[in-house]
Amino acid sequence: MATPKRKVSHARTAQRKAHWLGALSAPETMSCPKCGEVTLAHHACPSCGYYRGRQVVKIKTEEAAS
Repeated sequence: MATPKRKVSHARTAQRKAHWLGALSAPETMSCPKCGEVTLAHHACPSCGYYRGRQVVKIKTEEAAS
């Protein structure tokens, strides 16, 4: 197995990490077409429970919980 001949300098390590960290972005968000809340893309809406036009998660309301 190949091994490095020399130690990788701090500057080279920092440049590699800066390039990788600069490419990261925040998760994509969208508004729910059913209720208008901001949700993560490709996830069921946490406020209404709909995903792609159908209800996939049953959401408890304040009146039903009491």
